[in-house]
Amino acid sequence: MRHPEPSGAALAWAARQVGENAEAVVVSGLREGGNPWLLRIQHGGRTSEAVLKAAEPDDPTGFATEIAALTVARDHRVPAPTILGLDGGANGTGSRFVLETTVPGRSTIPVEPTTERLRALGAAAATLYAVAAVPSPDLPVRTRPIPARDFARQRRLGTDRTTPLLRAADARLRRLPTPTGRQVLVHGDLWQGNMLWDGDTLTGIVDWDMAGVGHNGIDLCSLRLDAALMFGGDAADQVLAGWERATGDPARDLAFWDATTALNMPGDMAMFAPAVHDQGRRDLTPATLNERRDVFLRHALGRLRQP
Repeated sequence: MRHPEPSGAALAWAARQVGENAEAVVVSGLREGGNPWLLRIQHGGRTSEAVLKAAEPDDPTGFATEIAALTVARDHRVPAPTILGLDGGANGTGSRFVLETTVPGRSTIPVEPTTERLRALGAAAATLYAVAAVPSPDLPVRTRPIPARDFARQRRLGTDRTTPLLRAADARLRRLPTPTGRQVLVHGDLWQGNMLWDGDTLTGIVDWDMAGVGHNGIDLCSLRLDAALMFGGDAADQVLAGWERATGDPARDLAFWDATTALNMPGDMAMFAPAVHDQGRRDLTPATLNERRDVFLRHALGRLRQP
């Protein structure tokens, strides 16, 4: 749902978070031309930028989750936006707007990655692995990436496209227990489109509305799949190498989380192709994305313990 451009009252509120007599104007909508918005704020002869996000009427929990996650990220020095102001109080309940700092850099995905970038993806997931967390109403337990959608369940109900591979993989994974382990902060939608870069250096992670608490494999394997989708080949292995180098620990239950991540993709990756194209990868067709998703899934199944 596209949110209308912020009203004069909303812009005035945003400006006051910077200082009295400040003025704010909309520069652009950051998601399909709409919410959130990049603002330019003038105050005391200086010009700065900030991001204004509005609570979506159909996703109030995601708004509260973003606020809670950014608070935890700030306390643990995770590279993420900082909250400048919150309309409605100290937490997300009942709030309409949040004003956040901008993060420098670009989210454009290169056609040919460097080893440094791929390993930086793994290191980004390792940053979250370092943040032990306790579930709360605003940061609930997560058992899969993109928790707002359960594509595997939709396929069982006949509301999403399926294939013999997806059906067989789902049946096999459902016979296995979900691995347990240290509970950490998870982003929940960690892919390169939600990461900003200066060259091969990560400058920040944005869009925390699907965050929560769970197994580190949720974020690590999201980035492994993202690398495989964007670059194919052995890119996922370089992400793993970056994670293990940063943590000093071997990644556990990798095959399970790889398979879980691949299964929580739409049956036809054409659904996600526009987001991929928005990040500069117009060379990637839905057919290529489907093929790379399936190769990744088959490889995970080949490493998955029985049954």
